[in-house]
Amino acid sequence: MRRTSVRLAALATALLLPLAAACGDDSSDGGSADGGDGKKGTTLTVLAAASLTDVFKRAGDAYEKTHPGTKVTFSFAGSQELASQVRQGVPADALVTADTKTMDGLSGETGKPVVIARNRLTIATAQGNPKHVKDLADLARKDLKVVLAAPEVPVGRYSRKVLEQQHVDVKPVSQEPNVRAVLSKVSLGEADAGIVYVTDAAAAKGKVATVAVPDAQNAVAAYPAATLKGSKHPEEAGAFVRWLASSEARGLLGAAGFQRP
Repeated sequence: MRRTSVRLAALATALLLPLAAACGDDSSDGGSADGGDGKKGTTLTVLAAASLTDVFKRAGDAYEKTHPGTKVTFSFAGSQELASQVRQGVPADALVTADTKTMDGLSGETGKPVVIARNRLTIATAQGNPKHVKDLADLARKDLKVVLAAPEVPVGRYSRKVLEQQHVDVKPVSQEPNVRAVLSKVSLGEADAGIVYVTDAAAAKGKVATVAVPDAQNAVAAYPAATLKGSKHPEEAGAFVRWLASSEARGLLGAAGFQRP
């Protein structure tokens, strides 16, 4: 009787194994996503300048709604760091930098870039501007702790350009890897002032105050977007880059304070 029970159990197991395998095989690679209709889609990885952090999160949501089956993920950092990642072969599908110089230096790694937006600089100070900063010239005051982005970072390069043109000698207390780090130093009270993009200061409304830089003294940052030649999803990456230049995307960028290209 015991041998009969063992044989029956073995037979039941043999019959159930194929069914379990058929039901449980739902594996996919890291580059696919479920479009919601049971079909597998694509996950795009976009390397983007830190100053695009807030608006690109909204842009990604908007794109996914009108492109079912495509999921967009972002990796934000200073443009110089993104360029280093591209050169090292980090898997990604598209790149958006905060300057054309960085993008041009990667011409062998990208498709043809398209400028999707522009930006300008502003001075960020502690909320209420307790040190009474009035203009760029004030940033040279010895009683101020000023923080700038490092010179290899686009916003750091733009900052030094406008300061030099106004003959303002600033000795920063620190040089940060991206614009968000500059903003953080000011908002946390670790610095009295710093130069950031207008859009970043707007995103930190209520945490910092701003002092406008006149157009005649300002610099214009251009944001080019391009596909990466190493992308495993070139068609989908191209579609996303084209969408970034669309009226819908420009509307989102404009609402965040970016200027039209």
